[in-house]
Amino acid sequence: MNSLRTGYIYHELFGWHDTGTQAGMFPTDPSRGLQPFVNYENAETKRRIHELIVVSGLIDNLDRRTPRHATFEELLLVHPAEYLNQLKKTSDQEFGGDAGDGETPLAKGGYEIGTLAVGAVTQLIQDSLAGHIDNGYALVRPPGHHAVRAGGMGYCLFSNLGVAISVAKKENPGIRIAVVDWDVHHGNGTQDIFYDDEDVLTISLHQDRLYPRKTGGREERGVGTNINIPLPAGTGNGGYLYAFETVIRPALKKFKPDLIAVASGFDSSVYDPLGRMLVTAKGFAQMTEILMESAADTAKNRLVIAHEGGYNAVYSPFCGLFVLQQLSGIHKLDDPFSHTDTYPGQALFPHQKSEIDLANPLNP
Repeated sequence: MNSLRTGYIYHELFGWHDTGTQAGMFPTDPSRGLQPFVNYENAETKRRIHELIVVSGLIDNLDRRTPRHATFEELLLVHPAEYLNQLKKTSDQEFGGDAGDGETPLAKGGYEIGTLAVGAVTQLIQDSLAGHIDNGYALVRPPGHHAVRAGGMGYCLFSNLGVAISVAKKENPGIRIAVVDWDVHHGNGTQDIFYDDEDVLTISLHQDRLYPRKTGGREERGVGTNINIPLPAGTGNGGYLYAFETVIRPALKKFKPDLIAVASGFDSSVYDPLGRMLVTAKGFAQMTEILMESAADTAKNRLVIAHEGGYNAVYSPFCGLFVLQQLSGIHKLDDPFSHTDTYPGQALFPHQKSEIDLANPLNP
């Protein structure tokens, strides 16, 4: 058991971000057979993660931090005023609209919920840098890693980590921050924002060409501080852990970050409807352990995780619980679905190894 102070942020308002009665990701349309249901990105997964943390008793061992709204000035560090004003205008409409790409629903009041999510991630990073906590998890909604500077995308309104890191950089000149994104989709927004920044290392491991289809290739290196690890569909714990040990851990050691941030999407889990990967709750805990060791090496244990995707409301809660159990060093529950740890697909396969090796910038 470790003695690290683990911060935790969640607010019920995150569950009130309304993505509508869509058929998964499409507007309902009887003529096409698209029955009204819910958007994949709905409140259930995040709410159930929080409730499992409470019911398990782990909440009593976490340092609950208070979320706040990001200020307009903080948002301007990443997003242009024209985009922010348009987003606010859309959010103020009685029936809302869309955040920019035609696939990111924005209901009335969504702007304010989005600024609370950005502010929560920003606050947790500030709390870590101030020494109030060592590591922490911001269970926020809407997600952020697809949002680019001038547009929402892929359910994301603002770049939650982009703004939070930009605030940290403004308040701590010269700070070096690394971002590791294990969401099943490419972290294109975070990459875009810090593509030319030598003080921010962005690493994304994701299902190859899943979303967005045309980003996330190995050749996208920026100024040398951007690493993409596109993984073949079907990659499980073996492939992910091999990538962490051979690419991510050495890259972090070389970069020497003062803080490590994580874009945490559980849509790379074995049961998720939007990805075709096999990571289990145990796998997420093991990846967290590696990042904790890296944070202890150069970053004074500072590891802050921001929630992104994850669309299986039954299994994602265990993935979240296992990450927080690892962060806090306190074990409350086992994984009832642990049989998935022994699936044959959890092994590292040769074709996965070769793709990961090609993504290693340390290889000649």
